[in-house]
Amino acid sequence: MAVPWFDPNLYAFIPGTLLGVVGGTMGALAGTLAPRGRARAFVVGAFAAMLALCAVMLVAAVVALAAGQPYGVWYGLGLPGLIGIVVFGALLPVVLARYREAETRRMGAADFG
Repeated sequence: MAVPWFDPNLYAFIPGTLLGVVGGTMGALAGTLAPRGRARAFVVGAFAAMLALCAVMLVAAVVALAAGQPYGVWYGLGLPGLIGIVVFGALLPVVLARYREAETRRMGAADFG
């Protein structure tokens, strides 16, 4: 077995905790800003960045598993990576649809008024 990258008993909870905190904050931002059509570049960019970061965590988990790292190391990286890819990957099209709806409402109001 290889030398652990970090002590899984002390640090394995950090990636999942950070994903939960950042994901909840981004969900609140998207739920508030997307229907209003505000801060599109920031919200969509943040979702894409989190999707990329979760992919990096998942790849790091696969590398850790292949390198013979302890369970807590690869699982602590792999689970939040997989959950993040599924959640952010599924919600990105929904957020984009909310922004399209807001733009359609704005164009309809401009045509009407």
